[in-house]
Amino acid sequence: MGFSKLFIVLFILQAFLTMATTRSFAPKSNLFREYIGAEGNNIRFSDVPINHNVEFHYILAFAVDYTNSSYPLPTNGIFKKFWDTDNLSPFQVSSIKNQHGNVKVALSLGGDTVRGGQTCNFSVSSVDSWVSNAVSSLTEIIQEYNLDGIDIDYEHFHEDANTFAECIGKLVTTLKNNGVISLASIAPFEDDEVQRHYLALWKSYGHVIDYVNFQFYAYDKRTSVSQFIKYFQKQSKNYGGGSILASFTTEGHGGLSPKNGFFTACRRLKSQGKLGGIFVWSADDSKDSGFGYEKESQALLAKRH
Repeated sequence: MGFSKLFIVLFILQAFLTMATTRSFAPKSNLFREYIGAEGNNIRFSDVPINHNVEFHYILAFAVDYTNSSYPLPTNGIFKKFWDTDNLSPFQVSSIKNQHGNVKVALSLGGDTVRGGQTCNFSVSSVDSWVSNAVSSLTEIIQEYNLDGIDIDYEHFHEDANTFAECIGKLVTTLKNNGVISLASIAPFEDDEVQRHYLALWKSYGHVIDYVNFQFYAYDKRTSVSQFIKYFQKQSKNYGGGSILASFTTEGHGGLSPKNGFFTACRRLKSQGKLGGIFVWSADDSKDSGFGYEKESQALLAKRH
C-alpha cells in the first residue's frame, strides 16, 4: 500500500473513532413528554390524547427516597411510590403501551416536596450505600410497572455537587448496564444550586443521559419569544451535545406560555434543527381544560417541516 493510500485509510479510521467517542445526539424533534400523577386527581394515561406520529413518553411523578409516613424522613436511596398508584397502576401501564406502540413510560425521582409540603432533599449516608439501595428499590418498582426509564428531578440538596453526580451517575449507569432501563433524563432549571449539581452530573455522566427536560417554565412569566430562544441557546451550551426539550406548564404560571408565543419559539427552534422535543408539566393540571395544548404540541412535533 502506497503512502498516500495509507494516509487516507488512517484519516478515515481516525474520523470514525472520533465520531464513535464523541457524544452527539441528533435532536428527536418529534419527542413529546408529559409528567403525570403528582396531584392525585384521578388522572389516567388514557385521558391524555396521543398523536401516533410522535414519540410519546409519560413520566410518573414521583418516586421518592423518603418514608411514606405523615412525617416523611430520608431513607438513603430506598425509593417508594408517591404518585397516584390507584389510577396509574402496572395494569394501566401495560394497557396504554399495548394500545399505542409509540408510548414509553418513565419514572421521575425526587421532585420539589413530599407529603405535607416538606422539602424533598437529596440526602445520602454514603455514595455506595445510596447507590446500592437505589438500584435495588428502583429495579423492583421499574420491573413491577414495566417502565422504560428514569428522570432525575431533585431540586433541593443536602449533599455537594460531586456527591450528587456520583450517586446519580452510577445509578443510571448501573440500571442501563443491567438492562433495567433504556433511557434517562434530567430536569434542571435556572438556579445556582440546582445548576451546580446538574452540571457536575452532566460533566461526568452526560454520556448516559438521553434527554434534558429543562424547566423553562421556572423563568419569569413575562418571558418573550426572543428571551425564550436566548434561554434555550444558553442551556444548549450548558448541556452541550444533549437533546434539550422546550417546556411549558399548565399550572398557569411561569415561563413562556402557549398563549404568549411558546409554539412560535418552538417552530423557530425546530426549523433550525435545535429542538429536542417538548415536555409539559403536567397532565394532572391539563385534565380540566381538555388537553388542547398537548394536542397542539404534538401536532407541531409531528409536522415534518
